[in-house]
Amino acid sequence: MPVDCKPVEAYGQCEGRWAIIELGGDPMPSGWILHNPAAGRLPAGMFLGRVGEALERNGWSIRTASSQVPQELKDLARAAVREGSDAVFVAGGDGSVGLIASTLAGSTTALGVLPSGTANVWATELGLTGLAWTPGASLERAAERLAVGEPRLVDVGEANGHLFLLWAGAGLDARVVSALEPRTRWMKLVPTALYLAEVLRSSTGWDGLELEVEAEGRRWEGRFIVAVASNIRRYAGGLLELAPGALVDDGLLDFWLLGGRTTADVVVRIAQMLTQAHIQAPGVVHFRSPQATFRAPKDLHIHIDGEPLMTGPQLDIRVRPQHLWVLTTADGEQRLFTPIPALQSVVS
Repeated sequence: MPVDCKPVEAYGQCEGRWAIIELGGDPMPSGWILHNPAAGRLPAGMFLGRVGEALERNGWSIRTASSQVPQELKDLARAAVREGSDAVFVAGGDGSVGLIASTLAGSTTALGVLPSGTANVWATELGLTGLAWTPGASLERAAERLAVGEPRLVDVGEANGHLFLLWAGAGLDARVVSALEPRTRWMKLVPTALYLAEVLRSSTGWDGLELEVEAEGRRWEGRFIVAVASNIRRYAGGLLELAPGALVDDGLLDFWLLGGRTTADVVVRIAQMLTQAHIQAPGVVHFRSPQATFRAPKDLHIHIDGEPLMTGPQLDIRVRPQHLWVLTTADGEQRLFTPIPALQSVVS
């Protein structure tokens, strides 16, 4: 069931599509920290005590659990929902964030992110710094900012029944992810070089993705390097800004079809995205829509929030508007959300 509003008696007022909640309707908001110890270049587990203390200093009651098994992480998130937790703070990478987001979607438990993965794209979009040379301090700062952040409703995408927070797509990026994942810890120490090397390797001898795309009565067909639905602005592990106008609460997904079939075409498209020239480039299709269908001659390699998956020759993508609560920061509010014209009329 889609989320319309948190219960008024517990969380304050909600009003239409500008629903915002006030954590603290209860004497002390409660949350779980869910940690994936396999995520990222640096182990984050030793710093979670400090993170929990930072949240508790800001008025939260916190429990911590750890697992690198996806189903166990989902079960822990479901347990947090069942007990009415206000938030689940994910200490992991974008794969873990996407996994927990898909589990919390449709509930009244908000998603928080403690960036301890390799790319940390969602955290970067929110203006949060990942594990650095002072990893304990960086995670502690992220926790402190989220502890007082505004919970907001965001859209969630669905691709052949799989929910996603960030992106879903097919083409070269899906081939690269399929080749690289799962990565060992040492491979994560040089993620950019490894990713670019695999892009060149996977594109060599490849002839692009033959695809037909339909959306709202329009149709495109051809060979594409990438065909992706994005809910956010950054892409390719955060290296590129693919969708500079994307908003996470507008009820739409940003679809990008990057035409091409050779390694030279791949290099050109990357250069265009680095300079934002792709927005007006020939052979690039961009549209915003609540849904689209991709059809290919054979089964598709796809990725869901950066995790590889095989699916049939048809990929149906749609948006579930404002279906997930997330904890945000001021930076994320300005970058990712539709401006609220009269905040005071929503939250008393």
